[in-house]
Amino acid sequence: MTEPFELSATEAAAKIDSGTLNVETLVASCIDRINAREDAVLAWKHFDPEGALSQARTLDQGPKRGAIHGLPFGAKDIIDTSTMPTGHGSPIYEGNRPAIDAPCVALSLQSGGVLMGKTVSTEFASRHPGATRNPHNPAHSPGGSSSGSGAAVADLMVPFAFGTQTGGSVIRPAAFCGCVGYKPTYGLISAAGVKENTRSFDTVGLYARTVDDIALFRAAVLAIEHKALPERRIKGLRIAFCRTMFWDRASEANQKVLEDAADKLRRAGAIVSDLTLEGPFDDYENHGKTVTGFEFPRALTFERTHHMEKLSDELKEKFLKAEEAIDFDKYQSALNQLAACRQWLADKFADHDVILTPSAAGEAPEGLSYTGDPCFNILATWTYTPAITLPTNTGPNGLPIGVQLVGPHRCDLAVLAIAKAAFPVLSENG
Repeated sequence: MTEPFELSATEAAAKIDSGTLNVETLVASCIDRINAREDAVLAWKHFDPEGALSQARTLDQGPKRGAIHGLPFGAKDIIDTSTMPTGHGSPIYEGNRPAIDAPCVALSLQSGGVLMGKTVSTEFASRHPGATRNPHNPAHSPGGSSSGSGAAVADLMVPFAFGTQTGGSVIRPAAFCGCVGYKPTYGLISAAGVKENTRSFDTVGLYARTVDDIALFRAAVLAIEHKALPERRIKGLRIAFCRTMFWDRASEANQKVLEDAADKLRRAGAIVSDLTLEGPFDDYENHGKTVTGFEFPRALTFERTHHMEKLSDELKEKFLKAEEAIDFDKYQSALNQLAACRQWLADKFADHDVILTPSAAGEAPEGLSYTGDPCFNILATWTYTPAITLPTNTGPNGLPIGVQLVGPHRCDLAVLAIAKAAFPVLSENG
């Protein structure tokens, strides 16, 4: 018998709508799951079971509030919540209680979502890891910076969670932990009330278990009508296979997963062609690092001025002292180069519906001090295009490997529809 916590969001929503499942039962089941697994996974910075049950009882009294009525979710701990502390992954903000909810949280609550707690974030959504373990093997990283969110959804603790991505912080944890991660078009979901890392890149993203769940959560967060994703056929889809300039950083197993993915889509009738990033993409990674190196230290001016001793050594040395003196002209030049990359890619999308590319370099790395290389995520992040990772495979260590699809700017629904159609094809054995 399926336990309520095992239901996908769309399955749970259908049962709540039909009256065969009440919200309190679903929330209590998720609480039991968290209690059973949290000591191993450590996904939560703050967990409020009594508050969640109180929300559930109120929702069970009706009326239906919106698309995600009764569905539990977690919020990354750099996203403001008025009823729970927001610590930004730093001792500087221990016990910090914002006055209001970030819009993405407020809209989720307005739509009937049940806020279960705050998920672990790396320090200021940067590279210094938090406590979270990979749910498949606690000796391996869950990825970052949205480590708790990816782990909580993958481990069936909640059907939804919020993450943020500045480099690869939504897609990579989803790939490492084995769930669906969606990084929208830049700016689509409001980043107000989210601790700034790099304002030119920061993007609020979503975690769920299925592509349909992502579409449901997305509708609630945008306060728009939820509609079923349009049916797409693989036959005739124009898919660009982009290995990127970082192909040599991908593990042999990951390279094989992507090559096989391209073959599966081709056999299903897609028109698959290679796409090489060139022209303005020369030195692409360094341009993005320049922008982050200029903006991130400035976003943390108060913290490094008044609480430098509470910052991790990694943050002080690698992200603040070493890079705060980036020349403004160099920063402006990097922004211009990235704008040229966006235009170059937009032109290529005239001939392609979606790009197939790795979600990460491979399986989650062993050890907890390194959250993984974001190199395969920066294409979508810094070109402002929508991306989704699908948990299609496992690697030689039995850990998840994802496949990433990237679509044209502001064509998010088309990307989700293609991802839904592609998922069963990409998940086939052989």
